[in-house]
Amino acid sequence: MNSKELAWKIRRHGVEMTHISKGSHLGSILSVADIIAVLYMDILRYDVKNPKWDERDRVILSKGHAGAAIYAALAECGFFDIDELRTHYADGGRLSGHVSHKGVPGVELSTGSLGHGLPVGCGMAMAAKKNNQHHRIFVVCGDGECDEGSVWESALIANHYKLDNLIMIIDHNKMQSLDFCEKTIVLEPFADKWRAFGWHVMDIDGHNHHELKKACSIANNQLKKPTVIIANTIKGKGISFMENNILWHYRTPQGEEYDAAVRELEANKS
Repeated sequence: MNSKELAWKIRRHGVEMTHISKGSHLGSILSVADIIAVLYMDILRYDVKNPKWDERDRVILSKGHAGAAIYAALAECGFFDIDELRTHYADGGRLSGHVSHKGVPGVELSTGSLGHGLPVGCGMAMAAKKNNQHHRIFVVCGDGECDEGSVWESALIANHYKLDNLIMIIDHNKMQSLDFCEKTIVLEPFADKWRAFGWHVMDIDGHNHHELKKACSIANNQLKKPTVIIANTIKGKGISFMENNILWHYRTPQGEEYDAAVRELEANKS
C-alpha cells in the first residue's frame, strides 16, 4: 500500500464511520487524510507489534475532532483490527469521537480541547533531547486552532530551546467551526508570523504527496530550529459537494448524501 491508497482508505473509512455513528467532523477528516497517509506510509518510524517502542516517532493529532483519520490509518497499518472502525463513537467502544489514547495502540495523546497538542509536543521534544533520544515529534494542528494562545506560547518555547526534533503540520483548510478562519480571527500573514517566532517555515499543497514527503524530509535535517509545515488543504477534499462547504464541519452523511459520497469515492479510487 502506498500513501495515495491509504489516503483514499482514510476518506472511505471516514465516510463510513461518521455515517454509522452519526458522528461529525467529516470535513476535517477529509482535509487531513493526505497528511496522515504520507506520515504513516513514508515518514514515521513505528512498530505495530511494539506500539510503545522507545525509538518510535510520536504523532499528536492536536485537532482531535478529526480522530477518525488517525483511527483509520492505524487500523490499515495493523495496530488493531479494521472491523473495529465500525465501533467509532459507539457507547462502550474505545474509538471515541475525539481521538483517545486510552487503550488504543498507536495513539500518543487524547485531544479535543484545541491548543493542547503543541504544548505537549514541546514537552516530548525537550524530554527526548535531555535523554539523548533521536525520535521526532509530529504535531498535526488545525488552522483555527492557532487562535489559541497556548499555540503561540509553545512556539516561543520551541524556538528558545531549538527543538529541531519538533515538526508541526498545520491542516490549513481555511475553515473553523461555523465560518471561514479569516472571518473569525485573521491569520494572515500566517507564514510570516511563524518566521517571526523563529521557526523554519514551509508553505505547501497539503494534498500533494510529493510536496508533503519533501517537506517532512527537509524537516528531518538538523536545522537547529523547530519546523512548521503549512499544508494548504480543502475542507471536505475528495467529495465534490462537501468541498469548501462549511456545513460539513458537523453534518453527517446520511441517505442520498451518503450514497452520493460513496459513489464519488469509489469512482475515484486510487
